[in-house]
Amino acid sequence: MTNILEIKQETTSTKEKSLILWFDEVSINDIPLVGGKNASLGEMMQQLAPKGINIPKGFATTAYAYRAFIKTAGLEAKLRQLFADLDVENIKNLQQRGKKARALIMKTPFPAELERAITINYKTLCYFCGQDTDVAVRSSATAEDLPDASFAGQQETYLNIHGIKSLLKAVHKCFASIFTDRAISYRTSRNYDHFDIALSVGIQKMVRSDLATSGVMFSIDTETGFPNAALITAAYGLGENVVQGAVNPDEYLVFKPTLQQGFSSILNKRLGTKAVKMVYDGSNSTKNISVPYRKQQQFALSDDEILQLAQWVVVIENHYSQVRGSYTPMDIEWAKDGNNDTLYIVQARPETVQSQKSSNVLHTYHLKDQGKVLVTGRAVGQGIAQGNVCVILDKHKIDKLQPGEVLVTNKTDPDWEPIMKKASAIVTNQGGRTCHAAIIAREMGIPAIVGCENATQLLEDAQAVTVSCAEGEVGMVYEGLLPFEDVETVLDDLPETRTPIFMNVGNPEEAFRLSAIPNDGVGLARLEFVIANHIGVHPLALLNFDEVMDEVEKAKIAKLTMGYETKADFFIDRLAYGMGTIAAAFYPKPVILRMSDFKSNEYANLLGGKQFEPDEENPMIGWRGASRYYHPKYRDAFGLECVALKRVRDQMGLVNVIPMIPFCRTPEEGEKVLREMSKYGLERGQNGLQVYVMCELPSNVILVEQFAEVFDGFSIGSNDLTQLVLGLDRDSALVAQVFDERHDAVRRMIEMAITTAHECGRKIGICGQAPSDYPEFARLLVELGIDSISLNPDSVLKTRFEVAKLEVNSSITPRTVSFSEHMGR
Repeated sequence: MTNILEIKQETTSTKEKSLILWFDEVSINDIPLVGGKNASLGEMMQQLAPKGINIPKGFATTAYAYRAFIKTAGLEAKLRQLFADLDVENIKNLQQRGKKARALIMKTPFPAELERAITINYKTLCYFCGQDTDVAVRSSATAEDLPDASFAGQQETYLNIHGIKSLLKAVHKCFASIFTDRAISYRTSRNYDHFDIALSVGIQKMVRSDLATSGVMFSIDTETGFPNAALITAAYGLGENVVQGAVNPDEYLVFKPTLQQGFSSILNKRLGTKAVKMVYDGSNSTKNISVPYRKQQQFALSDDEILQLAQWVVVIENHYSQVRGSYTPMDIEWAKDGNNDTLYIVQARPETVQSQKSSNVLHTYHLKDQGKVLVTGRAVGQGIAQGNVCVILDKHKIDKLQPGEVLVTNKTDPDWEPIMKKASAIVTNQGGRTCHAAIIAREMGIPAIVGCENATQLLEDAQAVTVSCAEGEVGMVYEGLLPFEDVETVLDDLPETRTPIFMNVGNPEEAFRLSAIPNDGVGLARLEFVIANHIGVHPLALLNFDEVMDEVEKAKIAKLTMGYETKADFFIDRLAYGMGTIAAAFYPKPVILRMSDFKSNEYANLLGGKQFEPDEENPMIGWRGASRYYHPKYRDAFGLECVALKRVRDQMGLVNVIPMIPFCRTPEEGEKVLREMSKYGLERGQNGLQVYVMCELPSNVILVEQFAEVFDGFSIGSNDLTQLVLGLDRDSALVAQVFDERHDAVRRMIEMAITTAHECGRKIGICGQAPSDYPEFARLLVELGIDSISLNPDSVLKTRFEVAKLEVNSSITPRTVSFSEHMGR
């Protein structure tokens, strides 16, 4: 033992002139000595291993060793001459220069001192880890893993290396890989001098993930930059497949704030195909083999392992943020050793994409030229989009739509949503501003024009058009591709409002992105979107799977629910993930979550739904909302929603969720619903649980005092309230012109609801579009002291400015409600 340690000490006498440094001898301050990757491993070995994070042993050749090799062999002058006429824009030129540079390095032998140092330290590692121990050999450049430039993946990595001869060859190849074509091009684009950068090589004990699993995780949501979620990916075998994108891994999303409070805050689990895995091939290399289908259909990690990795993500991110003096999201590689079932961290670097973006920007669209107007209708959103027309009259042909085309149709329903995100814009014959197409277009951030009456006759397939919703209430479809501009406004001086401005949210996949828009919470989260798009099956078809008569639909349900012992658990899981993601995106702000409000015809469109739904003449005012929840034919299905909600609040720790009951006709119905909820442990007042009710029926307004005894708060649904007060179908183009939330009859109902709710000591908000469309309507709400205004995402910023002006100019001081009051604290 003494001789081995003396040998190790002999080769690492001083850091700056050392050929080799062990990970436990370096820190994040030593990037100039061992590069970003190895410095980070050393930092974690020293600072985080004592906190329980497992880091495999290893050492690194130094930047000094690389420079000594280049200098003693006289390589710099030869390489500079080789790169004298380098042109990275000329692929052939780049490939030729890179190939010659790598060959030059590979033909130049290592100095004897460097070979000896690598040999001695590898023997030391073998003493600790076993004879001819297998190692990973990874390049680590001195300009790598920086917060503003990753350089990750520019140089090579070699796995399953054992024996000194193979190790020396792998290190030599890593040195040469400083001149891979991609590394040369990347450095040139970033204005880095090729010879200012040195290469360190990390030699690290291999984690036998070829016998288990591995993956990558981020301490930030990679798509949106949302900082409170940890994203973990996992696949079978060695991690290179995940890093290189050669496999479709599992994905797990964990909410960090409540995780740190001790909750099991897994927001989502998405099964990847994991079709292949990288394993040892019996020599100094690896190979890919197929994964049995049964294993593909299983998650690669248990919930306990997911939570363990997420805890490590938090510890690592917190540490590096403290070291760097600013928030530093991290990109981390992990691996599980199949021999001892132990998790390890094998790399950690700063995330360099989302962390560099600014979300504090408002987009305003302006059409720069006028053209021939082909079609007009009611504008939804404030954007402008272009593309070729795609007319679809049959929903069974929706796959006809190609990405970027303008969808033109009669009307849409939830069956269309999977393809609507492909469209650059939507144009419909029927509907008003609150129809399905309008709601979905707002959520997706694309312009839509609805109620055109004859768009499908006037517009033709493949016709190039510009869709403009940036010119007021009337939307225009122009002939041709007209020039327009998107003006970005930095929101440095966003005004505060005494009236909380909430947001309407439906799609959990959009929740993280939408939460970046300044807001005070969510006034309406719609479960129907989750059920239609992320579940797709009627809950009663899951509860009564054996009784489903349609064999084709039964087979589809069986495929969707594969891996679930109880098919109803599929519904609970997906719904809880959807609820939890929206709640987490806006945590700790209040999130008012409306329980399912499908009509019978919409439920019938779900898999297995027709068998369990009645055929109603007017489902808009039929069996919907509260009347379903306690009905003997549906109460068990509502129970699944309750179980999911219970999980979100109690297991995930997201107590900011406030459930809301829709279409509750009488206070007695409300009491029946609360009794149903209590069967599943959802008791008003326990764990801070509040229950709201939609105020969307004349009976809700007339009987506010009685409803206030049953519920904790109200949310005015101005869309349904308007159609029921005025007696019209809001989706009918024939009477769309009568639909107006500003009508005196509607205004009086809203005034009565707000005034009486406040007299009863209850909170009341509104979740309709009218305040953003009509300044006078917003003024009424502000002067009445509405507790919150909830809007579609595209209207939140504009309305915040308008409400701020109204509050300044209003002679009546609005009633304000703090977050703690909203949450009943």
